Amino acid sequence: MLLRPNQRTKLDDSSDELFYSQPRFVTHVDEGFIDRLTNLYRDRLKPNTRIFDMMSSHISHLPEEIKFAHVEGHGMNEQELSDNRRLDSYFVQNLNENPKLPLKDEDFDAVLNCVSVQYLQYPDAIFAEIHRILKPGGIAIISFSNRMFYQKAIAAWRDGTEASRVELVKSYFQSIPGFNEPEVIVHSSAVPNLFQMLGVGGGDPFYAVLAHRVS
Repeated sequence: MLLRPNQRTKLDDSSDELFYSQPRFVTHVDEGFIDRLTNLYRDRLKPNTRIFDMMSSHISHLPEEIKFAHVEGHGMNEQELSDNRRLDSYFVQNLNENPKLPLKDEDFDAVLNCVSVQYLQYPDAIFAEIHRILKPGGIAIISFSNRMFYQKAIAAWRDGTEASRVELVKSYFQSIPGFNEPEVIVHSSAVPNLFQMLGVGGGDPFYAVLAHRVS
């Protein structure tokens, strides 16, 4: 197994459905992070393609000027998803209970996951599903910062450093045959995290791990 049982644990092991039952119409990261993510999408996503926004919310951070053939959304709160105007359709599913996506093989050109990978208890199963639904040549973009719902993040994430979390996400891709070697993009502030948490300068660090399905 990719993670040991103790690495999958959460401080709050109550139902995820309960935790996400109330909508949170916030972005979870700052404008600098969002600008970098949107520019990354602008650079790597192509018009008129099919996008799967996994573990999404009320906003997808996709470039306004790019029109896609279809954007499928997934999340844990129906109200958030229904408010997301970039989604053409969506579904609600707890991936920690059922990692099997109700989506066709080789149906998407890109899979996106923004600031949510830290909550996956069975990333090996999820990344296998990402590979399955991607078309050959399709891209997966996993972005994250140093913020999280601490009580819902898995132990392997909580107990790690920012650098070790990058390596962890790389290992998720590397555990699945058929992805190329992951690419890492980092924009990190030199300001200590304590000052960031106090809102003094710096801004949220930006991390993205990307890989293509090659077979």
